[in-house]
Amino acid sequence: MIYSIYHSTRFYYQHEVGFSHNLIRLQPRNTLTQEVINFDLTIEPIAAEIEGYDDFFGNHLHHLLVREPHMMLHVVAQSRVKIDFDALEKLKETRQRLVDLTYAQALERMMFLTSDIIEAKQFQLKSPLLPIATADIVNYALVSIRPERSLHEGIMEFMERIFHDFSFVSGFSDLSTPVETVFAEKKGVCQDFAHFALTALRGCGLCARYMSGYIETIPAEGAEKLFGTDASHAWFSVFFPGFGWFDFDPTNNMIPANQHIVLGYGRDYGDISPMQGVVVGSGVSHLNVMVNVERETNR
Repeated sequence: MIYSIYHSTRFYYQHEVGFSHNLIRLQPRNTLTQEVINFDLTIEPIAAEIEGYDDFFGNHLHHLLVREPHMMLHVVAQSRVKIDFDALEKLKETRQRLVDLTYAQALERMMFLTSDIIEAKQFQLKSPLLPIATADIVNYALVSIRPERSLHEGIMEFMERIFHDFSFVSGFSDLSTPVETVFAEKKGVCQDFAHFALTALRGCGLCARYMSGYIETIPAEGAEKLFGTDASHAWFSVFFPGFGWFDFDPTNNMIPANQHIVLGYGRDYGDISPMQGVVVGSGVSHLNVMVNVERETNR
């Protein structure tokens, strides 16, 4: 299966901007289950400098400088990504073996400082956007995640409870909205649900990371899919010592598979936000984002 991804970001400025400096994270990464066939980045106005490199987590970044005075910055990223069904099947088989690992056993294994556990532990701590979990948030997770219960089964139930207990409400929150508020109001968007899950799971002593990417949306039967109506997506991944990382999508109450395309991961949204920048100018700006995820071929 091959996906074609179009991601357009436009910044409209109230007054002319004389200089723009940006970090762009819009190139999907290669994983065990996906391969980036090609990637193209278009900038308007033309950038004076573009440099590509990998960050600390292995995500692909482009450092962009625009020196030309401009009223609008338009960044278009186009990707083609191949999903490996054989790798997905192997991952599914590994998941089936996870049922024997209890929460208590996982915590015990995390005490052995192997290289993979040491690497995973950076996702066990609080991060810039995520505080230490309150007792109420931890207790919410511990309803499902119990010492002698299968850890995978517990996280599956925890994910399902978020799906049923929280309402998807666009516009309720932004990056400054505390996780405690999202928990108290039981509403938000996919980024909020991922952030809440990470905070709760880390509070339980587990290693969990923020996953950023896309998900294929399928229109209702008989309806035509409109170009540009997709959106970026977020979910979370948990480290199972001895087995590796496994993903969970609380927004859709599902295990990510062939419909999820990974852009990258980090401790929270701040590590993997699609664009971060500084401009020299004054006034407010308006942001417009358009995303399209389309399946090219099947096998």
